[in-house]
Amino acid sequence: MGRRTFATVIGISGLVACLVLPVEATASPLAQFGGPSGGWSWPTGWSAACGAPGAPGATAGSAMVCNAIELDNPSAWQGRHVGPSRSPGRSPVTTAPPTTPSGYDPAELQSAYNLNSAPSSGSGKTVAIVDAYNDPDALYNLSTYRAEWGLPAVCNGPTTTGCIRFTEESQSGSTRLPSSNVGWSEEISVDLDMVSAICPDCNILLVEANSPTFSNLGAAELTAAAAGPVSIGNSYGGAESSSEPSYDSYYGAGNEKSIAITAATGDDGYGVEYPAASPDVIAVGGTTLSPVSPAPQSGRAWTETAWSDAGSGCSSYEPQPTWQAVVVPSACTKRAVADVSAVANPNTGVAVYDSYGLGGWTVFGGTSVATQIISAAYARGTAPVSAGAGQLYAAASSSYAADFYDVTSGSNGSCTTTDLCTAGPGWDGPTGLGTPDGAGAF
Repeated sequence: MGRRTFATVIGISGLVACLVLPVEATASPLAQFGGPSGGWSWPTGWSAACGAPGAPGATAGSAMVCNAIELDNPSAWQGRHVGPSRSPGRSPVTTAPPTTPSGYDPAELQSAYNLNSAPSSGSGKTVAIVDAYNDPDALYNLSTYRAEWGLPAVCNGPTTTGCIRFTEESQSGSTRLPSSNVGWSEEISVDLDMVSAICPDCNILLVEANSPTFSNLGAAELTAAAAGPVSIGNSYGGAESSSEPSYDSYYGAGNEKSIAITAATGDDGYGVEYPAASPDVIAVGGTTLSPVSPAPQSGRAWTETAWSDAGSGCSSYEPQPTWQAVVVPSACTKRAVADVSAVANPNTGVAVYDSYGLGGWTVFGGTSVATQIISAAYARGTAPVSAGAGQLYAAASSSYAADFYDVTSGSNGSCTTTDLCTAGPGWDGPTGLGTPDGAGAF
């Protein structure tokens, strides 16, 4: 069965089937489940694209939800643009207003993580994304985002130079794509845009599972791995259960092919999700990213703290990898998350273009954002990918200061073993080893 590789740009769907309605909001700094309404509540001004762990349809060991969170009002964005006010190359494909969208753009994200001088541009490499359901506007949204920021276009017709290839397929590798879903389409927009932002020259493979069950997403993971990408980003998670080790083979298959497999740690604060808990993945936590003002004459012009809603903790079921034992608190004898991190706070989130469920430009956060940033960073580096996150810990032990920004403040909840929920020097639960300082460890 062949892959569906797009050669032309398609238009937006004429009619949006349904809109994402904001979930009940509270002033609580963390999402809460099981209240009087029986549903999840996010901080005022945030909407979860796919619901949240524990919500109906996301039972332990059964189904997963995506980890993208929209900032309902982009004008509430608390970041600050530090680059030019206008991108270098708008094209007719974009319908964006002539004002700079809120949210960090590709140049700012590459600056924040010192990727401007990465050893590889990513040209000729492929980054894969696994999500559930189909986004009928995926190509249009991707093309619009890339045009807005002057990134190489998606290859059109016989043109194969100066552009990137975008391929979209089902979990079985066929051209028959699953049904569409508004929430997961938002997640797909986030994922495509973040891979584009971090690795503009990378080809992108999007594999869409029939539904967000553990088994269907696992099947999509195997299909993505069979294509031989540099990395596979998984911006979803579900509650842990005793059955989760039986799904590890889906993610371990990528490691056997020297593919970096990244997974989001979740957006509900202290606590562990799967597949981030799998020893076969690189678990990605989240931070709050802000530019330093005024910018220093030397040194990093950005500052980060642990994001209060990033997932972390000690798995209940997965064994502790040998490469992690040297840094994880002795109170945790199982797999600990996270391994590494990047921006995830919606209040300091990233610019995303989505036309299927949303009206165009908006701001997103969530560990989905961080996961795809890290996944794409692997295509900018030259380090050989070995067994999962072990390579990152090896890099940290030999050249920590050269490869990671150590995040030393912030917390995502309360825990008896402080390192698992509070950022500090060296490894910690919410941010892992830290955030990328270049692509030397990737």
